[in-house]
Amino acid sequence: MEISDNLLCLFSASVRSEDGSYVIEVPQREIETGSVDPDETYRVALISRDRAESEAVSESDSPTSEPQPPVEIGEIRYVEIEDIGKQGDGIARVERGYVIIVPGAEIGERVKIEVSEVKSNFAVGEIIDEDF
Repeated sequence: MEISDNLLCLFSASVRSEDGSYVIEVPQREIETGSVDPDETYRVALISRDRAESEAVSESDSPTSEPQPPVEIGEIRYVEIEDIGKQGDGIARVERGYVIIVPGAEIGERVKIEVSEVKSNFAVGEIIDEDF
């Protein structure tokens, strides 16, 4: 399955009926991190869970039970620093609560970063723009 470079966020949600319309709820974290603006209009792509899971298994020769990190080395992201780690580095969370450590960032800052290191449970991002 090909995923567009314009993808802003990715999350799982159910469709429910509400007052004659169908509703998909966007997780609050997507609004809080700036991935989605509630006053904008977006194109939405729906992927069947069964089909997505079967494609993921068929695309990989050795499927793993652990989800893959949602970021790649060299990827540019806009993140909001939510916390400070034990060593004083900023901590941002993206899809599925995945942590990106951002040295030199402070709580509440929104920064543009480049991902410099990716591990299974966290990544490191370097600030490339503090004023966006």
